[in-house]
Amino acid sequence: MFIEGPETWWVSAVLKTIKAVTLVFDILTFPIHLIVQRPWRKRALSRRIKARITQSSPGCVTVRSVSSPGELHVRLVRDGVLTMESMLRAAAQRWGSRRCLGTRTVLSEEDEPQPNGRLFKKFKMGDYVWRTYTEVEAEARQFASGLRALGCAPRANIAMFAETRAEWMLAAHGCFKLSIPVVTIYATLGDEAIAHGINETEVSTVITTHDLLPKFKKILAKTPKVDTIIYMEDQLQTIDREGYKPGIRIVGYKEVIQKGINASFEAVPPAPTDTAIIMYTSGSTGVPKGVILSHRNMLATLKAFADVVPIYEDDMLMGFLPLAHVFELLAESLCIIGGVPIGYSTPLTMLDSSSKIMKGTSGDATVLKPTCMTTVPLIMDRISKGITDKVSRSGPFASAFFRWAYSYKQTWMRRGYDTPILNRIMFSKILGLLGGRLRLLLAGGAPLAPDTHQQLRICLCCDVVAGYGLTETTSAATVMDAHDRSTGRVGAPSPGTALRLLDWAEGGYRVANRPFPQGEIVIGGDCVAEGYYKNPEKTREEFIEEDGIRWFRSGDIGELHHDGCIKIIDRKKDLVKLQAGEYVSLGKVEAELKTCPIVENICVYGDSSKTYTVALVVPNPRHLAELAARLGLPDRDFDQLCHNTAVEKAVVKELADHARKCGLEKFEVPAAVKLCTEVWSPDMGLVTAAFKIKRKDIQERYKEDIKRMYAS
Repeated sequence: MFIEGPETWWVSAVLKTIKAVTLVFDILTFPIHLIVQRPWRKRALSRRIKARITQSSPGCVTVRSVSSPGELHVRLVRDGVLTMESMLRAAAQRWGSRRCLGTRTVLSEEDEPQPNGRLFKKFKMGDYVWRTYTEVEAEARQFASGLRALGCAPRANIAMFAETRAEWMLAAHGCFKLSIPVVTIYATLGDEAIAHGINETEVSTVITTHDLLPKFKKILAKTPKVDTIIYMEDQLQTIDREGYKPGIRIVGYKEVIQKGINASFEAVPPAPTDTAIIMYTSGSTGVPKGVILSHRNMLATLKAFADVVPIYEDDMLMGFLPLAHVFELLAESLCIIGGVPIGYSTPLTMLDSSSKIMKGTSGDATVLKPTCMTTVPLIMDRISKGITDKVSRSGPFASAFFRWAYSYKQTWMRRGYDTPILNRIMFSKILGLLGGRLRLLLAGGAPLAPDTHQQLRICLCCDVVAGYGLTETTSAATVMDAHDRSTGRVGAPSPGTALRLLDWAEGGYRVANRPFPQGEIVIGGDCVAEGYYKNPEKTREEFIEEDGIRWFRSGDIGELHHDGCIKIIDRKKDLVKLQAGEYVSLGKVEAELKTCPIVENICVYGDSSKTYTVALVVPNPRHLAELAARLGLPDRDFDQLCHNTAVEKAVVKELADHARKCGLEKFEVPAAVKLCTEVWSPDMGLVTAAFKIKRKDIQERYKEDIKRMYAS
């Protein structure tokens, strides 16, 4: 994880002294730590059986959780909570005047001089302003009433194209009160994908934000049915309503609320089988598909989350991931029903060092002091690389001391102990960047690299819980047990969910494999979606009804461990057979090579008629410049370095060295690379809104470069 350089004699001498003092201290305090921390109990909880095989037949095993429903799950059942609409009512009734949704006040936007003389626009921020549970429920009702006053009919689709903020959640619950399905569209999608989602679902009303509203000057020409746009206001700026298609009604969120206050309202509560969300997948394999999620699906995952995610009285969630992703939507919904306040943030204002935070103003995390955060592996990889870079750039002693402290804590954690004094001396500064109270990071969206998992668990001094799920399973499938100290796995099936492994002979994955059964993951239960919107053929292909249970074929390959936990080891669509007969899992290779410091993003390509793979790499500019300096190249800009043959060859060697450390086979390592100067973004159509690579689109864009790499 950390690159060790040669130590000078004085650094080595000081470290040896520290190690000697620490050894004496460990011996003297060991009995106290043994009694207080009870490491045998932690080890037993980590190793305990979390799921068992309930059904086995040739080519198939079915696994279910051994956990019983938790207190919150039981309360949901007892209170008769069957829909998202009744969930909010139950939460408001239980938590009343407690803080629910928080938005930070933006006092002003001012010019701040930079060291280079340029002026950047920065925010001067105030405190969080909170809506109570009672106020949230009332505002959702008022928004629903306002929708009716605008002529929106119950059960008629409404599109939500907005960034994550409190009004997103309020507007969605307003729709739920009228049994209106919410069509969620990622805020980072391009115009074509946005128009596709709006047109396919035939919406006439779109809910957006002040910042995204100008996009509709172009989009409206492609969406003939849209006649009303509701926008969530900005705290500082007013809207310019000029330049939009004639006849379009543009209404502010607060105007809708006011209309609702002045109008009579009659709720149209949904049934469990009614559609709650039509969630457009991020489309890593083609055109985004609309996944139909019913209220029953949403509540099934909510109960599963309630059983596996511990909630405490003083918890606080910082919400910043897209609410258009079902994982974030249901994680926040769990907080709502569990009485946990949610304070909203953005990547531009999250940290004291964030790009829109003015000097002298604290970032959102410092003010909010969250205990819980949801995140995705891409963000965690960036945090991990940031820590590694900072350590490598610090002085010789600081760098050596950090590496020793990291190794020391890692050793004791394996034995079931924590290191409270070292946490305070060394790691509290890193945790302080996120407010200093973080106890839980919940990661979903993609497999988490074991090195990243371990590093953040050590450096942030908190539990890092990985899960696995898909939009088609309402983000439910497996979640790591809070006591599980392993890495590289995604946990056991969540309560109420069944998980099957089916033989995939072509890839050599069979449930009869030893020491662990392997196969394609098929997920069953009430969390499995109703299907794809207006796509019956694809629905029949990927969804199965059997013995009264609905199942979904994930396309992912899993491995079942002795304690009932699953490890994602491959993906059917990512498997390539090379000319010599070796199978290469492109996704697995990419996941390992992404942890290489020089790699910002990567797409590996394999041609079945060739004996090796090649890679398209978005390099880290600073690391690329350092590599060029080591090669003795004169100072050049980033574009020139990316097109330099010597630099390309050096990057191939860097990847090969890193791959060897990760345990990859020689045939899995790319033999040639193309260094891409563009940062892949959702706007370019090369990654999804969740930042998963769109393999086909990348290969199409760089097809000439791929030909060149194989020709060379």
